[in-house]
Parts: sequence; structure tokens; C-alpha cells
Amino acid sequence: MSHFSSEDSSLDSLLRRDPRTEWIARNRLHPLHSAVASTGQGEVRGPSGLLRRNPHVIGFIGPNGIKRIDRENLSSAGLNSKKRTDEAKQTQLPLQIVENPDGYIMVVADMIGGRLTSHDKDILGLAHQLVAESNRNTVVVLVCFGESKETQFDLAGVDRLIHLTADEFEGFAPEARVAALMQVEVQYQPERWLFPDSVHGGTDLACRLAAKLGERPVAQAWQVTASTTVSRGASSSQDILRETPRILMLMEECANAIEETRHQVLPMFVDGIEQTPPNLVDQGLIAVDANAVPLAEAEFILSAGNGIHNWDQFHATALALGATEGASRVAVDDGFMPRARQVGASGTWVTARVYLAVGISGAIQHMQGIGQCDKVVAINTDVGCDMVKRADLAVIADSEEVLAELSRLAEEYSSPKKRLSINEETKNQEEKSDAA
Repeated sequence: MSHFSSEDSSLDSLLRRDPRTEWIARNRLHPLHSAVASTGQGEVRGPSGLLRRNPHVIGFIGPNGIKRIDRENLSSAGLNSKKRTDEAKQTQLPLQIVENPDGYIMVVADMIGGRLTSHDKDILGLAHQLVAESNRNTVVVLVCFGESKETQFDLAGVDRLIHLTADEFEGFAPEARVAALMQVEVQYQPERWLFPDSVHGGTDLACRLAAKLGERPVAQAWQVTASTTVSRGASSSQDILRETPRILMLMEECANAIEETRHQVLPMFVDGIEQTPPNLVDQGLIAVDANAVPLAEAEFILSAGNGIHNWDQFHATALALGATEGASRVAVDDGFMPRARQVGASGTWVTARVYLAVGISGAIQHMQGIGQCDKVVAINTDVGCDMVKRADLAVIADSEEVLAELSRLAEEYSSPKKRLSINEETKNQEEKSDAA
């Protein structure tokens, strides 16, 4: 009898597996997958009894240290959409207030397309690390030029904002911008100047400002503290350690972007900027063939897949939009596009600011090739394809109809009368906002 009790207790201590629940947890297309994933069930154990980690779980941190995000909002799959919206409005990050600052750290952003880039946000995060290390009542000031379309300065870590919008700052105007930075230097005496080390203007402005101030900057900085800076040298094959200067040109991923606080974004003003006639005059952009731009360097790519049947329309739309043409492997193998236009792990890895995928389902090799693209737009009739799931914006419609409408809108926008009316409307909106 005692032997039976011992055997019974040993059986109770065994870990029992549920093969069906494990299968549902692995199958993202199963109707019950979201429910199993949200309750944490479906833990899979291997033949050795060790618990296997599920890389598809929200919050999983991979071997490269990157945390998975909930692009499909699976964690709230069973909730009502209106309820989720109300909860999002109620959930606000704590506001960080800095009154009567003792000093300033100036961050001069690239603001490509009028919005903060990931590079800019990394530098703002580094600025706050330097503030925390100094234990002083210092604020992070963002300096930007020209048109701004950014709506989330507060979430990026901007305590104060200097926005210079005069006409002389538009386009390529390094002399006018450096003159403004010199006035900021005289008026506010910042503790440090932080620039993105990039080809979009940050490196050029930093070098010009350092020459004006007679200071030695540091380039390719990627590890920065209040006392020491580590920068790349010899084509990134060596690290150089030196004392942290006032002017820094910083690489991407030099720090983590701000994620857990909101900031005030109070305006600051610059008085009496003296402008002299520039030696360099911006004559505007020169029209070039978009397909002459190497695919790996293109900023706007219109890519075609197996869903394209009217190739003449596709080429005409790319021309009207001024986009560089790309293609999936299927379109290339079928002979519709040259091999040099293939996007993906087996073709060209692209880093476009906008990647417009038309009729591409999203094979794993293709998804790897567009991993570094900023914004992905998908046009497809299959709502469940991987490209639609990856896209920041998806249009579920016939590709020929969408491309025809895009061509019409592009031609309408490029007409002189239409562009004049758009500029007048924008100017009127700015005047109304200033009056308010």
C-alpha cells in the first residue's frame, strides 16, 4: 500500500505537457493563438525536458539585445478598440519639469524631412545621460532649422526648443546656420554642443562651429561620459580614448532614446542674429534619374512583386513619384526586372526612408533586406500576408487602381498652380496658429 502511495506521488510530480496547447502557441494563424499567448500558456518543453523560449512572445529579447515590439497589437487582441483608445489616452508618461536651469546642452538635429530621426533621438538620450551624470539643474535644448513636422518633441526628451524658421536657413545654408549657432553660443553659453555625425549636415555644421570657436571637436564618438569619450578611428578599426570636449559629433546608437518620461518643450529665442551675404548660394535640387541612384542608397523605393501585371503602369508611376525601382525575387526570376533591382538578403539590402511594396507577399529573405527601412507601405489584396503585417501603412486594394491614383495625385501636385495653392494654404495655417 505504501509502495502505491509513493508511486502515485511521483506521478503527480511529473510535468505534464499539452501538445495541443503547444501547437496553438506555435501557430500564429490559429484562431486561439492570441488567447494562448496572452495568458502565458503554451510553454514548449523539448525532449530533454528543458523549457524552450518562444521568440514570438511580446517582450522577448533576442541574442542581439533588441526587444520585440507588439506591431500587431496582439497583447490587446481581445479588447474593444474604443476601450484601448481610451486607456491609451489615460496612460501618460510622467512629465519632467526643469525650472530655473543652471546650464544648457545644445543638440543640433538633422531633422530630415522635418522630423526627428532615430539618430537625433539617440543623441537626445545621450544628452540626458550627461545631465544625470553631472547632477546639475541642466536642460537639454534642441536647435532645429526650417520646416518642422515633428509632433512628439516631448516624448523625445526636449526640455527647451530653439526653432529658427527664417528663409535664409532653408536649403543648404551652412553660413547662415553657423551665424545663428554663434549667437546661441554668445547668448546662452552652453556646456556642450552635440551634433549627429552624418552626411545630412550635422558633421559640416559641427566642424564650422568648432573652427569659429577655436575648439577641437571629436568625431565618430560612440561612448561618452562627462569625463571621457571613446570614438572610432582608422576606418572604425580602432577606438580612440580622449577627454570629452565641448563639441561632439556622435554616431548612431551612442545612447538609448528617451522612452519613460515626457518633457516640457518650452520655447527659447535667439536675439540679434547678424547675417552677412553668403558666399554659397543654394540654387535648388538638380533633377536626376531616380534609377541612376544605387538601390542601397535610395531614399524612396517603389518595389514590385508577383502582384504586378501592368508593368508599363508601374514604370510610369515610379517616374511620376520620382522613386527608385526595386523588385522581389519572383519578379526578377520571371524576367520583368533586372537582377540589380532585386531587394532582399539574396539581392540588395536597402535603407530607404520610404519603401513602397506593391504586390509583394513578403518572403523571409525580402523582409530581411528591408529591415533598416524607416517607413514601409504595403499595397496588397492579401490582408494576412507578412508584408502587410510588417508595414507601417497598408492599403488593401487592387494595385492597378492604387497606382493609377498615385500617378494622378503626383501629376496634380507637380503642376505649378496646384503647388502655389498648397503653399498659400500652408502659409495661412501657419498665420492662424501664430495668431492663436
